[in-house]
Amino acid sequence: MGSKLRFVAVLLFTGITRALAGTARGSAILNDPATPNIFAPESTPADSVFHLSLFVLGICATIFVVVFSLLLYAVVKYRRRAGDDGTEPPQIYGSNQVELAWTVIPVLIVVVLFLAAARVIHAVEDVQLPPGTIQVTAVGHQFWWEFRYPEYGFITANELHVPVSDAGHPTPTHLTLMSADVDHSFWVPKLSGKTDLIPNRVNHMWVDPHQTGIYVGQCAQYCGTQHAKMLLTVIVESREDFDKWVANQKRPAMDDTSATQGKRVLETTACVNCHTIEGTNARGTFGPDLTHLMSRETIASGAAKNNKDNLRLWIKEPDSIKPGCLMPAMQMSEQDIDAVTSYLMTLR
Repeated sequence: MGSKLRFVAVLLFTGITRALAGTARGSAILNDPATPNIFAPESTPADSVFHLSLFVLGICATIFVVVFSLLLYAVVKYRRRAGDDGTEPPQIYGSNQVELAWTVIPVLIVVVLFLAAARVIHAVEDVQLPPGTIQVTAVGHQFWWEFRYPEYGFITANELHVPVSDAGHPTPTHLTLMSADVDHSFWVPKLSGKTDLIPNRVNHMWVDPHQTGIYVGQCAQYCGTQHAKMLLTVIVESREDFDKWVANQKRPAMDDTSATQGKRVLETTACVNCHTIEGTNARGTFGPDLTHLMSRETIASGAAKNNKDNLRLWIKEPDSIKPGCLMPAMQMSEQDIDAVTSYLMTLR
């Protein structure tokens, strides 16, 4: 028995040590703005959801402690003891007080949770946004995000840029959410709760990030083979940097004479049926707008870094980066792939 107790003690000590080490590492990760974390809100809607979550967790923890304590009490008090004759104890049926308690108390708990959730939903959904709110239309596709800025007249993909909203100059961003095909769900944990994008229906949400940085999220509704790689990035910038980014996005694509061959190849392939590049005959809307492709940090909706090697591989064999994606391999020659890659690298 002594050896078993020592073994259990060693296991507990090892587990606690590893848990503390893991907590230290986990704390560093969760404090990273780029880590999805519902417990570190950086926007008013996310803050409301966070406090509601703490309230619900507190009630659930109280219920757990009460139920577990009663179970433990029953197990200890009514355990089998030496000398028991094994006969069944007296059976007592019916107690109006007990029946009333475990009916009324759960009903009251549910009512309280309902009212708390309804209050938060009302506060988030019915808020009056101030003048100057940034308007963005987000469209979910299999398997990428389209972001339209109607006030500024351009479209981008996968990386949503918004200005920071401080108390002195509140600048929230209002998102109109739509789907081009199946159900999707927009979720950036540090900025807001989940909101679905449903075909033939328009939903809305808003965020007002309090701190500049990069916030990551993804589609939270299973939408097909590449659901897990339908990532999104929200880049929160100072108003000055946001205005510079907008000015760059409003410019037409650069016409670099050194990439003429690649431009010609792209314009004579089926790429133009899916993609748009301002200033060319590419006017497709099925795939992302490529006018300023190289201003983005990633390609394939966050599945790969946006660099020359990954871009070339993405053109040659999309399934090698994102199996099951809807972008076909165009079966170009190696020379044409190099030329198109060089041309796309000029689109900044």
